Amino acid sequence: MLIVPEREISNLMTRDAAFEAVEKAFAAMASEDAYNFPVIREAIGHEDALYGFKGGFDRAGLTLGLKAGGYWPHNLEKRGEINHQSTVFLFDPDTGKAKAMVGGNLLTALRTAAASSVSIKHLARKDAKVLGMIGAGHQATFQLRAALETHRFKKVIGWNFHPDMLPNIEKVANEAGVPFEAVDLPSMRDADVIISITSAFAPSLMADHVSPGTHVACMGTDTKGKQEVEAALLARASVFTDEVAQSISIGEAQHAIAEGLIKESDVAQLGAVINGTHKGRASDDEITLFDGTGVGLQDLAVAASVVDLAVAKGIAIEVDF
Repeated sequence: MLIVPEREISNLMTRDAAFEAVEKAFAAMASEDAYNFPVIREAIGHEDALYGFKGGFDRAGLTLGLKAGGYWPHNLEKRGEINHQSTVFLFDPDTGKAKAMVGGNLLTALRTAAASSVSIKHLARKDAKVLGMIGAGHQATFQLRAALETHRFKKVIGWNFHPDMLPNIEKVANEAGVPFEAVDLPSMRDADVIISITSAFAPSLMADHVSPGTHVACMGTDTKGKQEVEAALLARASVFTDEVAQSISIGEAQHAIAEGLIKESDVAQLGAVINGTHKGRASDDEITLFDGTGVGLQDLAVAASVVDLAVAKGIAIEVDF
């Protein structure tokens, strides 16, 4: 079995490689060459932690495995460790033997950012100039870096529940040579693309905060009860997702479905747009929304890519298992 420790990931996985791996995974899902297993996510009753498993199988890429991990909200303040912790395990689909164990913390951040960037590439207007950020935590910096490499944005505007955290994303914008402005939520109407990346259980972004023609990437809702945007926004938008079953049960669509504002059939796979079997954006005035719930196949795709790179560079640790 091969081991690729967390410490090696930053030297191996690039944002471009993560983007390519996630885009291919979405396309394989839409063509039914790959599928995700049901998600297990539980509050374990210790350290206020949420822990779970995401997995799947890609027949085309012969990638089988799972990611184990979750959210420990007190890690940073108590131990100086990031709150999200995870490890990816890959198995040989021909034999079932353990194939690799890969540090999943940075990979999770990169694959989540790649997912929103894939949605921006395929759904945002080509002339989009202003990028809005809702959220300014650790993951928001990854989201912003990836988005700025996908599109030629001229300005970044940002809002966070705790305004003192906004310098986190202002620094990223400045490093990219893009001006940044802190705004209130109604000012998100000035954005052509909005990325929401919070852990909220109540909506911040309302339907009337979003202008016609905007693309919204909702990247924080991955658990029953979580909610970043008003359900009415999904009724105004053309809704796309990584996986429909997750979108309607643990993603933003869970609330719009519960309120009877949309139906399951109103939610389309982003992979279908990538494959060309869905037209995607139909007009410059259309609001498009990507409900990024995070699927196991994203994790497996980036982990498999990292293992190949680690072997090629002689970094992978081989153990008898």
